[in-house]
Amino acid sequence: MVEPLVVARADHTISRRQIDPDALKVLYRLRKFDHVAYLVGGGVRDLLLDRHPKDFDIGTSAHPYEVKRIFRNCWIIGRRFRLAHVRFGAKTIEVATFRRPAPAPDPATEAAADETAGQAAPGAAGRRPPIRRDNTFGTPEEDAFRRDFTINALFYDIATFAVIDYVGGLADLQAGLIRSIGDPNERFVEDPVRMVRAVSFAARLGFRLHPAVRRAIARHNGEIANASPARMTEELYKILRSGVAARTYRALLEVGLLSRVAPEVARGAAPALWRSLEALDAYRTRFKSTPGSLTNAVLLGSLATPVQPLDLTPRRRGGGGDANGGIALGRLPVARRDVERLRQLLVLQPRLVDPGLTPRAQRAVLHRGAFDDAMTWLEIHGGDAHAHSRWRRLAAGGSSAPAARRRRRRRPRRRAPSAPQQRLRDVDERQDDAGGGHDDQQE
Repeated sequence: MVEPLVVARADHTISRRQIDPDALKVLYRLRKFDHVAYLVGGGVRDLLLDRHPKDFDIGTSAHPYEVKRIFRNCWIIGRRFRLAHVRFGAKTIEVATFRRPAPAPDPATEAAADETAGQAAPGAAGRRPPIRRDNTFGTPEEDAFRRDFTINALFYDIATFAVIDYVGGLADLQAGLIRSIGDPNERFVEDPVRMVRAVSFAARLGFRLHPAVRRAIARHNGEIANASPARMTEELYKILRSGVAARTYRALLEVGLLSRVAPEVARGAAPALWRSLEALDAYRTRFKSTPGSLTNAVLLGSLATPVQPLDLTPRRRGGGGDANGGIALGRLPVARRDVERLRQLLVLQPRLVDPGLTPRAQRAVLHRGAFDDAMTWLEIHGGDAHAHSRWRRLAAGGSSAPAARRRRRRRPRRRAPSAPQQRLRDVDERQDDAGGGHDDQQE
C-alpha cells in the first residue's frame, strides 16, 4: 500500500465556494450514507491551477445501484463499466465507483485472444480487440493508479477539505509536466487515445510532455489505428472546441499522430489551416464555456475546408456519394448531416456579404435552416463585421429590416343560396319538424 501525500486545507487553494453546488450536494449525501466520496480528476487539477473546471466528477466507494437508491434523479449508463449520472435539470454530475487497474494478462489467454483476432472478419483486420479486463471495483488508491496521467489522479476529500495525492501529481502540476502513471509504453498500447490526450493536455495547460511519454508516442503512434473511430472523431471535435485547437493540432503534427489520425489534414497543413484554427480559437475564447453556436458543421469546416475544399454544387435527393459526404478524415466517420449543413452554410456566404439583396431575397435567407450556422461562420471566418451586424439587425427585426409581412389567406365567400335551393331547404326543415325522417323510422 502506498502512503499518499495529504495536503491540508491551509496548504492548498481549493475552496468549496469554487465547487458546483450540485456536486457538493452529491458529495455530502454520499457521505451521509457512510460512503467515501471525493471530487476527482480534471476538476481537482483545474481548481488547483485556478481554472474553471468543465466538469465536476465524483469518485465513490458506493456501487452504481447503491448510488441510484440514494438519488431519485439518478440514471445508470454504460455497458463496459457502469456509471451513475445524477441529473439536476440540464446538468449532469457523473459518479463513478472506484476501480482497480486492469490485471496483468495471462500469457495463455493473450495468445488465444491473438489467435481469435487473426481469425476475425476481414473488415476487422489489423484491429486489436479492446481491453475488457478493467471492470472490477477497487479502493481510492487503486483507482488513482488506474488513471492515465498523474495530474488527473488527484482527489479532494469533502470530509477533511484535504487534497490526496497517491501518484506525485502535485509535483508534476507545479513542474508543468504530463507524466504517465505506469509505463507509458504499456498504457498507450492498452488505450491508444491516451497519446492524443497527452498532447491535448500539454497544449491546453501549457505543459511539457515527460521524455518517457514523448518517446512512447514516437514508438507507438501507429497503435492509434486500433482506437475506436467514433471515439477518435469525438476527440477531434473536443480539441476544436477547446480554444487551443491551433496549438494542439500543431503538436499532434509534430509528434506524428495527426498523419496517423487524419492524413488529409496533415498533408494540407499550410498557413490557411493554421489561420482557420486560430480564428476558431479567438471566437471560442470569448466565451466562458463552449457556446452552442460551435456546431459540428462549423468545427468540421474550420478543420477540413482549408485542406480539402468542399464541392458546393447542388445535390440530388437520394443521390449517391461517398460515405463521408465529400469530407475525408482518414478512416474516421464524418456524419453526412454535418457535411450537408456545412455545404448549406457555405452556399449562404455570398448572399450574406451582398448588400444589394432585395427584401424578398433577404427574407428567404433569414428562413434558411442553416442561417444561424452561416452567421457563426461569417463571424469567425468571413472577415466582414459590417455584414454580420447588418444581418443581426435583420434577424432581430430592427428598423433596417424589410417588412416581413405574413400573407393572410382569404376565406372563400359563402354564396347566398338560389331561390330553388332555398325552397328545397324550407321543405326539408318542415319535414324535420313533422318527424318525417326515414332513418328515425327504421331505427
